Amino acid sequence: MKGEMEAKGVNMAIPSSLTTPLVLSHGGEYEDQIKKCAELQNNHLHHTKLKEGTSSFFKTCFNGINALSGVGILSVPCALASGGWLSLILLFVVASATFYTGLLMRRCLDVNPQIRTYPDTGEYAFGKKGRMIVSIFMYLELYLVATGFLILEGDNLSNLFPNMGFELGGISINGRQGFVIIVALIILPSMWLTDLSKVSYVSASGVLACVVIICSVLWVGVIGETGFHEKGKLLNFNGIPTGLSLYAFCYCAHPVFPTLYNSMRDKRQFSKVLLLCFVLVTLGLAFMAVLGYLMSGENVKSQVTLNLPPREIASKIAIYTTLVSPITKYALTVTPIVSAIENSLMFYHNESKAVSIVVRTLFLISSVIIALTVPFFEYLMSLVGAFLSATASIILPSLCYLKITGAYRRFGCELVIILGIVLMGIFVVIIGTYTALQQIISQLFM
Repeated sequence: MKGEMEAKGVNMAIPSSLTTPLVLSHGGEYEDQIKKCAELQNNHLHHTKLKEGTSSFFKTCFNGINALSGVGILSVPCALASGGWLSLILLFVVASATFYTGLLMRRCLDVNPQIRTYPDTGEYAFGKKGRMIVSIFMYLELYLVATGFLILEGDNLSNLFPNMGFELGGISINGRQGFVIIVALIILPSMWLTDLSKVSYVSASGVLACVVIICSVLWVGVIGETGFHEKGKLLNFNGIPTGLSLYAFCYCAHPVFPTLYNSMRDKRQFSKVLLLCFVLVTLGLAFMAVLGYLMSGENVKSQVTLNLPPREIASKIAIYTTLVSPITKYALTVTPIVSAIENSLMFYHNESKAVSIVVRTLFLISSVIIALTVPFFEYLMSLVGAFLSATASIILPSLCYLKITGAYRRFGCELVIILGIVLMGIFVVIIGTYTALQQIISQLFM
C-alpha cells in the first residue's frame, strides 16, 4: 500500500497544456522517482502538514509583479546606455529565457507536491549537494541585493544633500558614507522583529512605487527642463556584458516562484500568472530604459534618479519613493538568510532572543561594511546579475528540470531550447562576472 501511495505521489502532476511535466514512468526511472519521493517524505523538513493554497489569480499576479519589480528598474537606463539601442533586444531575450525557466520550475513542482521551495527542487534533482548549491546562490543573491539597497540610499541622499558631512569621534565621514550608516540605524529596529507581518504590508507597496517612479521620470522629461533630446548610440559592443548582466539582475525572482505557486487556490492558472507578470514588468522596464536613455544619453548614471534635477517636484517624488522602498524591504529581503543562521545556532542556544538580536545586528553591520567598501551600485548589481541571477534564474532551473524529468535523454526541440538557454546563462556568468569584477577592482584602485 505504501508503495502504491508513493507511486501515486509521483504522478500527481496537475494537467496543463502549457506545463504538463514530461516525467518518464517506466523501468528504472520509475523506481528512481519513487525512491526520491520516499526520501523527501521522510526528510525532517517535510514533516509539516501541507497547506492548500488560498490565493486568487489577481492576488498572485500582484505578488508576482511585486517580486519581479525592484531596484532593477533604476538601473535599466544604465544597462541600455552600456550596450546601445540594439541591446534592448537582449532585455526581451533575457525576459523570454527567464519566463521559460519559470515554467520549468513549475513543471518540477508538479512532479511531487512535497517539493515546496527552490532548495527542495535542488535536493529532489541532485540530492543534498543540490540543495546546498541552490541555497548558496539564493543567500548570496539576497545578501548582495540588500547591500545594494544601502548603496542606493547613500547615493540618492548624497545627491539630495551634496554638501553634507559628518564627524564621529574625531573622524570625518563624507556625506554618502554617513547616509549609509544613518539608513542602517533606521533599518536596525525592523531587523530585530521576528514577526515581520506588519513590515510585509508596507513592502507590498513596491508595485505602486515602481509606477510612481516611472510616472515621475516621464513628468520630468515632458514637463521639466530636461526633455528627451539625447540620441544615444545604436550599439556598443564593449558595454554588452554590463548591459546583459544588469538585464539579468532584473529577473532574479525565481526563488519566490515556488511560494507563489503553492499559495494559489487554482494552480493550473500559474502559467498565465507568470506570463502576465513577465509581460507587464518587461514593458515597464523597457519603457523606463528608453525614458532614461533619451533624457540623459551616455551620461546616464547607475541609478536614473541621480540624473534627475533635485529641485523639481516630480524629481523629489521619484527620489523619495526610491528612498522609502529599500528601507521597508531590507529586513524582509534578508529574513531567509538570518533565519537559516539562527536555525543553525538553535542547536546550541535554543530559542534565545539575545542570540537572534546579535545575529541580526552583526549581519546588518557586515552589509554596511560591504556597502562602504564597494560603493559602486552599477558594478555590484552587474556582478549579482551575471554571477548569481543568471545561475539561479537561468542555469539551475534548467538543469533541475532536465534531471528530474529525464528530459536530457530525449533529443528534441525542447532539449535544444533548454540547452540553448543554459549556454546563454553560462555566457552571461563567464563574460559578465569577469567584466563586473574587472570594473569593481579598477574602481577600488583608482
